[in-house]
Amino acid sequence: MQFARIAVLSQSRGKLSSTKTERFRRGLVSMMLIGLVLLQSVGAGAWGNEGHTYINRVAAEHIPITMPRFFRSAVAEIAYLGPEPDRWRSPSEFALKNAQEPDHFIDLERVAWLDPLPPGRYEFYRKLYEKRAATASTDHPDDYLPEHVGLQPYIAMEVYGRLKAAFREYRQRLAAHQPTAAVQQAIIFYAGWLGHYVGDGSQPLHTTIQYNGWVGPNPNGYTTGHGIHAQFETAYVAANITAKDFAGLVKSPERLDDPFARYVAYLRQSNGMVENVYALEKAGGFTGKGSPAAFDFTTHRLAAASQMLLDLWYTAWMDSALPVPEHAAPAAK
Repeated sequence: MQFARIAVLSQSRGKLSSTKTERFRRGLVSMMLIGLVLLQSVGAGAWGNEGHTYINRVAAEHIPITMPRFFRSAVAEIAYLGPEPDRWRSPSEFALKNAQEPDHFIDLERVAWLDPLPPGRYEFYRKLYEKRAATASTDHPDDYLPEHVGLQPYIAMEVYGRLKAAFREYRQRLAAHQPTAAVQQAIIFYAGWLGHYVGDGSQPLHTTIQYNGWVGPNPNGYTTGHGIHAQFETAYVAANITAKDFAGLVKSPERLDDPFARYVAYLRQSNGMVENVYALEKAGGFTGKGSPAAFDFTTHRLAAASQMLLDLWYTAWMDSALPVPEHAAPAAK
């Protein structure tokens, strides 16, 4: 009997030890996951993980009732996708990182001579290469390479086009009484993906050669250090801003008559605020809890992103109902 008790106690202790080991293992895994999230936030791009998530969330919470119910119900998924393209920037996926780096910015000063911007990516390339070829070697012709200028409006419009096409497919499947689950998933992904680039566009330092420390003549004595970019968009926002702080600034969506032209105007508006960022930094506005002026400026830039994103979603939905023009007949050879 005594031996039986010892055996039972031994088995019980073994089970307890196994339980503790399992709890420790789960705790360790949780700590590792938290660490990965923190590392991701530190290395994120415009607005950081928090800002991009907030921009998408606020826009999704303002989707009007006239848009599909499944889309209005996807707030959490759309918010999660806000930082998605920054998750594609690890050196471990070199081809992916290298190919999409220019999608996050455009240095508008480098294309001040090109107005209006051509609506197509390859027409833009051609103009840049022509400018590069006509630039003297002493004047830094490589500044006009597409990857140095940035491609921000083009990736935004390309993802917008995907979203509009997916909405069109959704309408057609509904009309034909066909399943829509797959196209619903595509719509949510495109909408969230688009949000990242629209968010990048509202951050003034993503539209300028002054993206991380002032270069060239500097009569106002702005910082030339390479810390302002992350201090503003990541550290300051993560510590001081929440989605609720700017949700009330976003209004009902507007149908855009010319999405590309309106989007370029939005980028130019951001570019016009570059000096505001530097002046706020110089005054200590982004240090610690920051200043009321920095808070007001930042919340309005985040709200501008949510508003433009919401307008683009709404326009894509409305325009997806329009008849698709027939393909032009091939030209005779």
